[in-house]
Amino acid sequence: MNLEGKVVLITGGTRGIGLETARAFKEQKAEVILFGSKKETVENAIEQLKREGFTVEGYFPNLNDYSEIQKTIEEIEKKYERIDILINNAGISANKKIEDTTVEEFQEVMELNVNAVFHMIKAVVPLMKKQESGVILNTSSMVSIYGQPSGVGYPTSKFAVNGLTKSLARELAPFHIRVNAVAPGITNTDMVKTLPKEMIEPLIQTIPLGRIGEPRDVANAFLFLASSMASYITGVVLSVDGMARS
Repeated sequence: MNLEGKVVLITGGTRGIGLETARAFKEQKAEVILFGSKKETVENAIEQLKREGFTVEGYFPNLNDYSEIQKTIEEIEKKYERIDILINNAGISANKKIEDTTVEEFQEVMELNVNAVFHMIKAVVPLMKKQESGVILNTSSMVSIYGQPSGVGYPTSKFAVNGLTKSLARELAPFHIRVNAVAPGITNTDMVKTLPKEMIEPLIQTIPLGRIGEPRDVANAFLFLASSMASYITGVVLSVDGMARS
């Protein structure tokens, strides 16, 4: 997949889809840098991958603090001299009805799911322009296409991620920077594992492929979009949800 030696930065890389994506890129011999929310979770992820034979590096900047992100990106640039692939995977969900959702809760979702994505891209783009190449991948969601019956902040934030992806794909194309997104469906992460069977089983019945997704399904989509096999693809929101569409 021509990813050997590529420098890959993954936010939300310490568990679930992010950790599996880090593992997938290491299998392709890329250099992987994880961003996590806490020192402890970053260290745990690094140790877990180390036990599997993979060496990664990790940081834990506040993604809502642009100056802190900028400082961390400068550290990475000094060490690696480039960032080939940025994967914006950090995010939080929401599930309350609108009348139960506080203004602060809505803002918290928007800050991490939208503002932090903007911060990361803004910090990395100057380096990618200098390189005259780069790939930016954003984690969207199936609810950015369908909406969801409660927790309006989450699909709203992912609609915004789609708009950001499509717009920046146009803006950055002249600089040989591709921008795409992956929209996972129901995926077998820690959060989903805690849900009762009576909630999950009816959802599985609606999926033509007859199962929920695995983190590796999503990681494989990131691998493809990051690779030279997707060199003529930009501005796409790729659904990875087992659904059949007309």
